[in-house]
Amino acid sequence: MSSAHVGWRSHGLLFLLAIVFADNFVGRQILAVMIEPIKLEFGVSDTAMGLVSGLAFAAVYAMLGLHAGRLADSMSRTRLLAMSCLLWAAATMVCGVAGSFLVLAIARMAVAMSESPTTSASMSIIADLYPPHRRSFAISCFTAAPTFSAIIGLSIGAWVVDNYGWRTAFIAIGMPGLLFSCLLAFVVRDPARGRWDLSHAGSNTAHPMQSLVSEASKLWALPAYRCLILASGLTTLTSYAVGMWNTSFLVRSHGLSLQHAGLLAGVICGTAAGIGGLFSGWLSDHLTRRNRHWQIGIPVIGHLATIGALTTYLLWPSAVLTTIGNVPVPTAMLWCALYSFFAVWWVAPSFNLVTQLVPSNRRGTAIALQTIITTLLGVGIGPLLTGLLSDALHPTFGVESLRYALLLISLPVVAAVYLLFRSSRHAAATSYDHIVEANPITQEIS
Repeated sequence: MSSAHVGWRSHGLLFLLAIVFADNFVGRQILAVMIEPIKLEFGVSDTAMGLVSGLAFAAVYAMLGLHAGRLADSMSRTRLLAMSCLLWAAATMVCGVAGSFLVLAIARMAVAMSESPTTSASMSIIADLYPPHRRSFAISCFTAAPTFSAIIGLSIGAWVVDNYGWRTAFIAIGMPGLLFSCLLAFVVRDPARGRWDLSHAGSNTAHPMQSLVSEASKLWALPAYRCLILASGLTTLTSYAVGMWNTSFLVRSHGLSLQHAGLLAGVICGTAAGIGGLFSGWLSDHLTRRNRHWQIGIPVIGHLATIGALTTYLLWPSAVLTTIGNVPVPTAMLWCALYSFFAVWWVAPSFNLVTQLVPSNRRGTAIALQTIITTLLGVGIGPLLTGLLSDALHPTFGVESLRYALLLISLPVVAAVYLLFRSSRHAAATSYDHIVEANPITQEIS
């Protein structure tokens, strides 16, 4: 293994990547407190809001994500991120001046286009900043940033939306992207590729350009990787659906105001998820030094705890536990905090495992493919399916239809647990390391 040193430059770049990722996610999460005012202004349904908050974003992201991953493997990743931040800032501010629901949907698609390189390029950089035994915690620092940003997106964002309107909120969120673009373009340097790989043979040179279908097929042919990203997608379907509709659930089923619901969802859920993400990353690094199977074991434990806590939260009756200031805190929020803590346990170990299952010159593409799956199922299907289920159940359950729609949307986590066990078995066959070339696709998930 390389003796390259992990110094303050690595930590500084990780911090910048995390801040960029957090700002991206504030732009997504703040839609949760914009659902009701946007519905009121444009006169649209829950299904339409699920479309603009989910499928309109995910469809574009999926179409461009693999191309963005290939760019991350073939050009300067910091410059790619600089261009991404510039476009993102412009598209987000356009959302704030949208004159119709159609224009808002188109602007959200532009945001998706600008975000498509963020995860793949950032994760590829992080894999070159930290060795495998320190990588899960580094990844958890990166991925925890959006969960902490939920405090801004759902609490402070709810206050901004309530007092200044949803348009002002979009413009305020987009402005920092201009600064991030300048820092990435002119200040930071792209780290050497593959410097922590056990073998550098061919790992830090650009992979011969193949068709996107061919490259994706080679990655999909890796059974451990295939099961892992499908499990990630199913889990994200549930978590994005809950995250997007939780504020509305608290308003409808627990009688909170929009501002109070956003404050509780942001502070309690965001803090719990942030702590859970950091803890799971640290725990994964600590345990996998002894047994690499914990890279799957940690996500499995998290999923099982998630299922129990989320079910209890959604079925808990409306009752006030206490009042903080003038904000009533429902008893159910204790279970929501527990759900949020465990719901992110899969993230850092799973992304770390992806960086080990593929060579460094394919990491951008591999992470992009994983992100496409999670975006399609999570951002695309999760909120939209929840809106459809809520509308369909409304004649039977009335205002409580969203409660039961979210309960149904939690079921994919069960399938994710099964897929993680399958991934563990296949990864163990290669000692949790990558092979240089994947064989043609001859296997199916069994």
